[in-house]
Amino acid sequence: MTKLDETLQMLKDLTDAKGIPGNEREPREVMKNYISAYADEVTTDGLGSLIAKKTGKEGGPKIMVAGHLDEVGFMITQIDDKGFLRFQTVGGWWSQVMLAQRVTIVTNKGDVTGVIGSKPPHILPPEARKKPVDIKDMFIDIGASSREEAMEFGVRPGDQAVPYFEFTVMNNEKMLLAKAWDNRIGCAIAIDVLKGLKDADHPNVVYGVGTIQEEVGLRGARTSAHAIQPDIGFGVDVGIAGDTPGISDKEASSKMGEGPQIILYDASMVSHKGLRDFVTGVADEMNIPYQFDAIAGGGTDSGAIHMTANGVPALSITIATRYIHSHAAMLHRDDYENAVKLITEVIKRLDDETVKAITFD
Repeated sequence: MTKLDETLQMLKDLTDAKGIPGNEREPREVMKNYISAYADEVTTDGLGSLIAKKTGKEGGPKIMVAGHLDEVGFMITQIDDKGFLRFQTVGGWWSQVMLAQRVTIVTNKGDVTGVIGSKPPHILPPEARKKPVDIKDMFIDIGASSREEAMEFGVRPGDQAVPYFEFTVMNNEKMLLAKAWDNRIGCAIAIDVLKGLKDADHPNVVYGVGTIQEEVGLRGARTSAHAIQPDIGFGVDVGIAGDTPGISDKEASSKMGEGPQIILYDASMVSHKGLRDFVTGVADEMNIPYQFDAIAGGGTDSGAIHMTANGVPALSITIATRYIHSHAAMLHRDDYENAVKLITEVIKRLDDETVKAITFD
C-alpha cells in the first residue's frame, strides 16, 4: 500500500470509522481528534453533532461549514431461530449493490463480521436470475447456528451494521477508494478549512461542524444550525460524478478532477444566488477550478441550514464521487484540496459588509 501522508492518514481514519445515522460516536471522536488543534472550543449539540468554533474577529459574521458524520448502512431488526439477522436499511440503498457484500455489526461485545446472504446461481431458475432481489428478502449471515449463539456473539436488535471496505490509494495516486466518502470527505474539508485559518486573519467566527443523521433527513444540520445561528452556511458533501460508462451528460455532467461542484439546485434547496456569485467570483480570481451541477433528487445539509431562524444564505459545495451509497466510492484528491482552498479563501473575505451585501442581493 502507498505510504500515507498526513492528509491521507486523516482520510483513512475518517472513512474507516463506523457510524450510520444515530450511531455517529466513532466518526465524531475521529473528527474531534483532528479538528481540536485548530479550534478555540469543541462542543456537541443535544443530538450529537460536533461543533468546532474558531474566532477570527469577535462579534463578526458566523460562518458554518458542515459535513455530515453519518454513512449509509443497516440496522439489525431481528435475529431468527437459525441465527440469521434481518435488517433495515438506514439511508438510501440500491438492492443490486448489496448482495454478497461484507458488513461489520457493531455490538457491545465488539465487532462481528457478517455477509449479506445470496443464493448461488446454480439453484436459481432462469427467470429468477434476471430479477433483482428485494431488500426485504435479504439477511445477514454471521456464521451463527442459532439465535442464542448470535446473541452470545453480542448481537442485539438495534445494532448497526456498517459496510466493510479498506481505504485504498489507487495506482493513479490522485484516485482514492473508500467506504463512507459520503460524507467523511465533508468532515475532512471542515477540518482542513479550520486548519487553513489557524494562523490567518479572518473577519468572522467560523464553525466547522460534523452533523449527524443527514442521510435520514438532514436532522443534525437543523439542530446544530439552531445552536449556531449562522449568517452564512456551506454544506460540503459528495456529488454525482458523471464520467463513467452509461451516464450521459444530461444525467450528470461533472467529472472527477475538474474542481469542486457548485450546486445550483437540488430537492432540498435552490442555492442562494448572491452567495453563489460571490463564491464563483473568488474561484475565478484565485484560478480555482469548479463545475456547476443541479440534482433533481436528494439534498445536503444546506437544505436544513438555509431555513434556520430568519433564513441563512447557503450553498452546497460538493466533490464529484463515483459509486456513492455503496460499499466503495471513488473521488479525486485534487477536487478535495481545491474545495478546501476555495472555502478558505471565501471565508477570509466574508466580513460584515460583504455578508450584508450577499444577504440582501
